[in-house]
Amino acid sequence: MTQTQPPQETPIPREDAPPQHRPSSPESAVPAPAGPSTGRLVGVDLARALAVFGMYVVHIGPPLSATHGPASWIRYMADGHSSVLFATLAGFSLMLLAGRREPKTGLAGRQAKARIAIRAVILLALGTAMAVEYGGVIILGFYGVYFLLALPLVRLSAKALALVAAAFALVTPQLAFVLTSLLSPSVQESINTYDPLRRLSEVGVLDLLLTGFYPALTWMSFVIAGMALGRLDLSSGTVRRRLAALGAALTAAAYGMSLLLAGPGALRSLAEDGSSSSGSGSMPLDSASMPSGGSFPDMSASMLLTAGPHSGTTFDIIGSVGVAILVIVGATVAMDRLPRLRRLAKPVIAVGTMSLTAYVGHFLAQSALAVPAGTGTQTSWLPLLAFVLGATVFAAVWSHFFRRGPLEYLLNAATKPAKRIR
Repeated sequence: MTQTQPPQETPIPREDAPPQHRPSSPESAVPAPAGPSTGRLVGVDLARALAVFGMYVVHIGPPLSATHGPASWIRYMADGHSSVLFATLAGFSLMLLAGRREPKTGLAGRQAKARIAIRAVILLALGTAMAVEYGGVIILGFYGVYFLLALPLVRLSAKALALVAAAFALVTPQLAFVLTSLLSPSVQESINTYDPLRRLSEVGVLDLLLTGFYPALTWMSFVIAGMALGRLDLSSGTVRRRLAALGAALTAAAYGMSLLLAGPGALRSLAEDGSSSSGSGSMPLDSASMPSGGSFPDMSASMLLTAGPHSGTTFDIIGSVGVAILVIVGATVAMDRLPRLRRLAKPVIAVGTMSLTAYVGHFLAQSALAVPAGTGTQTSWLPLLAFVLGATVFAAVWSHFFRRGPLEYLLNAATKPAKRIR
């Protein structure tokens, strides 16, 4: 999505959705808790739902230039941050498949890697198919690449994963800047000419790795950070407090340093220009004029000091990871400590258990209903509210009868052959 940039399965969106009345199975996108409290698990589903609704805001709501007051703040926070939250939760979900606190080894480990690889291929295929209609804003194909690249890391500890994520955040934006500077339009065209994915849609291998809206080179930082979170005990009050402090520190340090070095416009989203473009389909791209995360065509090196949504800089990555951590920790604490809120939020949580269905469904529904996207002339929030309500009602009703969402069920079924691995 621009955000539009998850998908889980995500979130990508999550592949396996647990039932509302019991913990999810070991193979679901959000794992069953080890202890008596399931607040941390429900909190992850709530965070997924918030990411889904954030994507809706970007794709269906008015552009930032048409909002005022609190609405501007909501629109700005959704711009870039919701897709980052999806990517972070995708990493968390990988740990649920590969082994929550301890990595699976032996036969179980090989089967888990096979399941992840199958999911990756399916998401890449689904993302490519949707990109034919909706353009590069579709994140599912990128998720497939993230999952494949993450396979060698699934047995690392939380500390090791955190160090790898930090290294990626510090190095890859600068590497992406250098690589895109060296890749002239003619070179990119030559590469795309022989790219079968590019022939099918406008998202090819080069886009998936370097120049797209969610390029793997820089976005793997979010996925690996989520993997590190997945290895931690989120039911522990000490862990939560430390994560909250870390998230706040990362957010303040990254955005503060960017403002100090790049000036007042460091955090500015180019969506403020009111410009909007779309892919081959009807969906608009948020921050359409801004280089997508990790792509820096025709940009000066000074742009590496900014931290605006989807700028793909070190400051943007670190600050966005901090925001994602705060959302995940806040959601888990709220669901664990506030049982009444948890009961009231049950329909919203259901959306999080089937975020892949909710993500794909809102594109299909928008096309079928000819709902105007968040263009520069749209000022009404009613279409967005209708989609949020529709997704919530559907998820609440569906989860009452079925354990997983429609697409989550199909994705889970498709990975069954992994059990034949020996």
